[in-house]
Amino acid sequence: MLVGLYLDGDGEPAVVLTRRRDDLRRHAGEISFPGGRQDPEDADLVATALREAQEEIGLDPESVDIVGALQPTPTIATGYAVYPFVGIIQPGQTWRPAEAEVAEVLEPTLREVRAGYARRPMLRRGIPFRTDTYMVGEHLVWGATARMLADLLDRLDRAG
Repeated sequence: MLVGLYLDGDGEPAVVLTRRRDDLRRHAGEISFPGGRQDPEDADLVATALREAQEEIGLDPESVDIVGALQPTPTIATGYAVYPFVGIIQPGQTWRPAEAEVAEVLEPTLREVRAGYARRPMLRRGIPFRTDTYMVGEHLVWGATARMLADLLDRLDRAG
């Protein structure tokens, strides 16, 4: 996964998220970071994150400066381990969402992400639970993406 960060026109740090298409078999309509499975030709997981971001939203790998990684994050429903890499991207990108996967690209500021935090009740497969979530505009971010955002925000807070 690529956690792409940039400074918006007002100098506010912003993050790049995607909304997956509603008709997908897995994670339909969910908010996520660009990313996917490693291909055999990928040199490493950083290469996977950059390739997937290019395929999903048209982000040129040359416009990304990988600055670190977040905690590997498990997905509960599918049992995958997600390896998020943080990259600083050049602002003013023109997104080219992959029609087969991505419904839209979201670019909330980190201030907006923080403001949307709440521990909310959820119901999945008939099982009620409470979990950390973020409202980004009209979109609910939960699950692995919310855990990655929490890790990112926590690290930024500690860095000062």
